Amino acid sequence: MSFIDRLERNIAKREKTIEKENEKLIDLKNKLDSNELTRAKYNIKKGKIENRIRTIDARIRTLKGMIIKERKHIEEKKKKK
Repeated sequence: MSFIDRLERNIAKREKTIEKENEKLIDLKNKLDSNELTRAKYNIKKGKIENRIRTIDARIRTLKGMIIKERKHIEEKKKKK
């Protein structure tokens, strides 16, 4: 298994995590609409979830950059031979 494959698999895992976090946001909105949560608690929980999503998204961008860098490295190796 190559390094690029591991990075792509890691990106896929992170994207699934983002989908789960988005589902949590939808559930939170439904709880707010059904008056199970106050607006203040909703905003606090929503902020935490959105922060997690931003963090995961930043990690995905970093991993994609690593893939690009690794592909360039592989091409340079081929050119040297």
